[in-house]
Amino acid sequence: MNRNLPRRSLLAGVGTATVASLTACQAGRATAPTAKPTTGTARPTAGQPDEAALRRKIASLLVVGFRGDRVNRNDWIVGAIGAGLGGVILFDRDLETKSERNIRSPQQVTALIKDLKDASSGRLIVSIDQEGGRTARLNPSNGFPSTRSEAEIGAENSPSATRQWARGLVASLSQVGVNLNYAPVVDLNVNPESRAIGALDRSFSADPDVVVSNATVEIQAHRAAGVKTSLKHFPGIGSAAGNTDFEVVDVTATWRRVELEPFRRLIQTNRVDSILAAHVLVKQLDPNRPASLSRAVITDLLRGDLGWKGPVVSDDMQAVAITRRYGSVEAVHLALQAGVDLLVFANQQVYDPQIFDKTLDAVVELVRRGQLTEARIDESVARVDALRPRR
Repeated sequence: MNRNLPRRSLLAGVGTATVASLTACQAGRATAPTAKPTTGTARPTAGQPDEAALRRKIASLLVVGFRGDRVNRNDWIVGAIGAGLGGVILFDRDLETKSERNIRSPQQVTALIKDLKDASSGRLIVSIDQEGGRTARLNPSNGFPSTRSEAEIGAENSPSATRQWARGLVASLSQVGVNLNYAPVVDLNVNPESRAIGALDRSFSADPDVVVSNATVEIQAHRAAGVKTSLKHFPGIGSAAGNTDFEVVDVTATWRRVELEPFRRLIQTNRVDSILAAHVLVKQLDPNRPASLSRAVITDLLRGDLGWKGPVVSDDMQAVAITRRYGSVEAVHLALQAGVDLLVFANQQVYDPQIFDKTLDAVVELVRRGQLTEARIDESVARVDALRPRR
């Protein structure tokens, strides 16, 4: 089992040769200036936003990755949490050094998560990719049980076996304090050779019925343990041949509307907590922009046609494919305009201890210039609130 894979290489498909070329940064804990304090105490004038309140709202919509298996008050991630950061994402491995990143043992990561939560208001989102099989950040190398893949579970297609598998997977999450899992994968296995899904055993089945029934059991197990889930990867990447870490993968020629069915049917059951949007181009849906940055896909299709009212989570906003084409600020702007609520910065492809401050400043400036409204930010704050643990 190759666990030296970055989040989006596992989540958006990549062969092992491509994985080896990805860059990240050293596994040692980075220390940088803490998040910038809000300046100014004067009340805003009419028509101007209260910048201190606005900054905390925007901060609450960001999830970032960081280095280190422990933290202290001088670490930038602790400063960001104190400034209102919405959440963190944990990884077992750091890509550049191939060494441990956030997870060494159950005891260690439990203590790390406690320290992170203690630095927050008590409602910090602690997220991870724990699909099972190859995509398992908690695994035998760091003291956790091995987990079967979705492909194995779907092939058996037994409610009792799926329930047992899901409970075991969730037990590791709840044991250490993770409260959001980027799972289940509900992409259809339409191309078994897909480097995104099929070749990595990440799909329950090509049959929507099998996908929906097994995903339902998995979601129920998460909910019973108080762990939120995120269906991925909307609108379906089961035919993707490329790696969205390096390019916006165009599946126009292979994508079919049946790939929406697991999302549609699970939304109708009222069991969905959030949905993750992929950096994939489907020209039938939007001829110009990938799903993650497309209003036609997120607002019109997902929220309109499919009726989803809850939070939408981004794919990694530092993916080279996105930042190279749009630039980081424009990508964030487009994602928010499209209707994405929770912006994830894995800090794996590139490692930037200032990503929180930079993104926060950029979005504040967009609001100040009238390119985004505070009302739009408020919509996302309200939706993301449903993902946060209760105090």
